[in-house]
Parts: sequence; C-alpha cells; structure tokens
Amino acid sequence: KAAGGTRGAMLTRRGITLRVLLRDGLLEPAHGVLSIYYLGKKFVGDLGADGTITWQETGQVFNSPSAWATHCKRLVNPAKKSGCGWASVRYKGQKLDQYKAAWLRKHQPNEPPAEEVALCCPQSLASEGEEEEMPEEEEEEAAREGRAPVMEPAAAKKTEEKSKKQHDGALCFADPGPPGKRLESKARVPVRYCTLGTRDSARNPQTLVEVTSFAAINKFQPFNVAISSNVLLLLDFHSHLTRSEVVGYLGGRWDTNTQLLTVLRAFPCRSRLGDAEAARPYYHGNPGVESKIAPFWVMPPPEQRPNDYGIPMDVEVAYIQDGFLTNDVLQEMTLLVEFYKGAPDLVKFQELWSQDQTYLDKLKGSLASHTPKDQSFTHILEQIYSLLKLSS
Repeated sequence: KAAGGTRGAMLTRRGITLRVLLRDGLLEPAHGVLSIYYLGKKFVGDLGADGTITWQETGQVFNSPSAWATHCKRLVNPAKKSGCGWASVRYKGQKLDQYKAAWLRKHQPNEPPAEEVALCCPQSLASEGEEEEMPEEEEEEAAREGRAPVMEPAAAKKTEEKSKKQHDGALCFADPGPPGKRLESKARVPVRYCTLGTRDSARNPQTLVEVTSFAAINKFQPFNVAISSNVLLLLDFHSHLTRSEVVGYLGGRWDTNTQLLTVLRAFPCRSRLGDAEAARPYYHGNPGVESKIAPFWVMPPPEQRPNDYGIPMDVEVAYIQDGFLTNDVLQEMTLLVEFYKGAPDLVKFQELWSQDQTYLDKLKGSLASHTPKDQSFTHILEQIYSLLKLSS
C-alpha cells in the first residue's frame, strides 16, 4: 500500500472486506448477528466464517453487505438502485462502517480523520466489490424510519446542498405545500402482479400493484357492483379536504340472487394518516378537475396455491344517480369540515390549483358529476363551501 496521503487511505479502505474484519477479530461469525432496517421492515442474516451473509428468511447466500442490502431493499422498493451496504447492514446493532472505521484507527492510526478523507476522496467510503454509497440515501432512510441520522460533515454538507436545490426548484417533501404543485419525493412505480411470486414477509405491504382486467385472464367479473352518487360525492369531498391520505368504510346491500353488490352509504374516518404520498385527489398525473375513482377487487389466490398474493382486479361499476342529498351525507360533510378546521394539512381553498382555478373551484368541478338532480340542495352545498373558506 502507498505510505500516507489520501491515496493510501483510499486503497486501504477499498481493501477492507468482511473477511478482513473477521480475520482481525473485529467481527465473529454467528447466527442472526446481521440486520437491515428499511422502510419499517427488518431483515436478519447470519455471518459466515468466510465473510458470506446468509439471509435467514430464504437461506440465500450473499458475498457482500451491498449485495444483500440491495436485494432486500428492492423487495420493499423495486425502484431502489443501490443498497448502501456498509451504511445499512448492522452487526449486533452497530453499522458495519463503524467497524471499518475502528479497523482503520487500529491499523492505520496516522490516517486523516474520516471527514477529511471523505472531502478529499469520496470513493474512500467504498469497499472491495462495493458500489459507491451516497449519504443522501442513508439520510432518507433514517428519516423514513423515524430516527435522526448521524452524518459526517461531508455528508451533512451534501444534504444541505441537496435541500437548497429542492427549495430552489420545487417544494420539498418535508413541506409539501399545495398538493397539486408538490413534487413527489420519489415516484412510486406500480409492479406487475406476475413479479410478486409467493407471499414474502419482507415485502412492503404498501407496494403498488397494477390492476388486471378480467378479460386479460379470460374470465368474467363474478359479481356486479352499483354505487350511489351520494356515496361518490361524500368520498370525493373528503378526499379534497386534506394533503394527507384519507380512509373510510363503505356499506350497502348484497343480493345473492342477482349477485349484485349495491354501495349505499359512505362512512369517512375522521383520522389523520399523514401519508402525503398516498393522498388523493391531487395526484400530479391527473391534470383534470374531476377525480378518477377506480374500484378494484382483490381476487383470492387459487386453492392449490394458497401462499400466492391475491390478484387486484379492475371492477366495472354501475352508477346510480340519487334524486336528493340525504341528511346523513350533509351531516358527514359538516363533521369533516369541523374536523380539519385549522389543521396543518388542510387544503387552502382560496389558493390557485391551476392558472385560473382555485382549489375550491376544483372541488366544485369534481363534485358536479355527483350532485343530485334536485337542485334545491345547492344552497346547502354553498354554505358548506363557505365554511371551508373560513376554515382554511
């Protein structure tokens, strides 16, 4: 190795592998001593005497922390490109890169401090067979896990620069601002059902899966669905009030003779989920005023393959136009306005949603297709709209 200088430090760091740490006694082979925490999921691995990692869930063997981390993270987030192995994999609760730093302090005490090396030569953080690891990714994962990241000065500087760029170009994820103008922090790409395989505890339960049509699998929809316009009006109204995700229950009637499911009531949950990425109906991919409502049914897996995932199926729906607004709908709308009043995630309806329309205009336009034939209730809706203006 080269004597002294950042070039020597870089070569030394690139030569540090799990085998080196095992050989010099900083790590010991054992079952269940390695772990990864990512987006709420935990992965546990065994460390072999030869420096390999065996994932306990499946018995798969990986030759490096990066290979294991990348594989596990892609199961949760298919769009993930790298694993940040040494920064993500923990040995007995401590990150592997801390053991790497301890090895350097012991075997190369004259090496410049870690932050100096990072500033002079970012590649020094990589190890043999590993791709370069970006501090921003570690910070992002720490934020999602709800813990405060411990960053070296170089990493902190990069994060600060990144934050400035986000504020210069668009509103950042931490302060999403008006929903329609928010830039998604990361595109959530739906995966095809055929790529899921059998059930896997490591898979993120919020993975988006493309819906399948019954025609695509040469089947007919096994039941019919009808939904009342009052139900659509209430759930669409609820969706427009907040930047956070909304949730609720639907109730109705099932006719065994005609195999018809009729949805007659909506019960909005007055709760705050805080998941702005899953919010409706200000999805930037839908430029129109009217919300896109897409009912689907998860078809159970075949009996001979009970461990398969259910298939999300696109459901055709008949819409029933109600003649008038019922008191329960008006009461739910009023309760929702009261619940979100003054809330930080309440949509500011006076602000512009597009160049010539406010968020209130968008709300009215979307609800227009669900309003009843009886126009005598128009003034009541206008009263509710006035309450919204005051609330925001």
